[in-house]
Amino acid sequence: MEYGKDYGKPEMMATAIIREIKEGDVVFHGLASPTPMVAMKAAKALGKDFTYVTLSDGLDHDWSRPPYFASTLSENTYIGSVATFGLDEIFDLFASGKGDIAFLSCLQMDKTGRIAMSVLGGKDYDHPKLRGPGGAGSATLTPVTKRTVIWKTAHDKRTFVEHVQFATTSPAIDKPFTVITPLCIFRKPAGEKYLKLDCIFPYTTVEEVKENTGWEIEEKDVPVMAPPTEEELAAIKKVDPNNILAFEF
Repeated sequence: MEYGKDYGKPEMMATAIIREIKEGDVVFHGLASPTPMVAMKAAKALGKDFTYVTLSDGLDHDWSRPPYFASTLSENTYIGSVATFGLDEIFDLFASGKGDIAFLSCLQMDKTGRIAMSVLGGKDYDHPKLRGPGGAGSATLTPVTKRTVIWKTAHDKRTFVEHVQFATTSPAIDKPFTVITPLCIFRKPAGEKYLKLDCIFPYTTVEEVKENTGWEIEEKDVPVMAPPTEEELAAIKKVDPNNILAFEF
């Protein structure tokens, strides 16, 4: 472990994700999402009552089956499902206001929450330095989801920039928007324009967050999120004996 005796950045991020899920929520994560996958299985192990939707098209799969590789588009997130739920139906569900929280990621983000998933840098859109996977779920779900949570396992100035050059999507002004990183949580409450530093994790400081963020952080005194409890760590270990959680770190 990187920090403390029992946990590091992967376990802290998973714990932060678990704590975002409320009883009765309809919760979604997309492709290439091992961190929220493990967190959501652990939330089930903790007894949280919520509906788990993934791009494997399975609804409430058998969460007790440990993942054996990092893919979130496999039988591991499908076997034991109570129903098959296609991507078009997932989009309809959230667009109609019946989905509660979507865990999504990004290549870059700026202080307003504008997300780059399609291209980075370069002279123009047709000649980028990097062409990404595109919008997909992020473009469709971010504007309509009741609570969008972006998770990103890197926190540096290449990721969190002053201004996103080519935005794939933006958060809705009338809905809360949250960003979870290995160092902290940013939140943009409904009706506000900019992300604010909401809390930091036990092993970092506000200064470290500032040094690794491309926009100016005005908050000085912010709370420190409590470290993972023994119960939360036990749940993570129970559902992830193969340590898939560490894949992205």
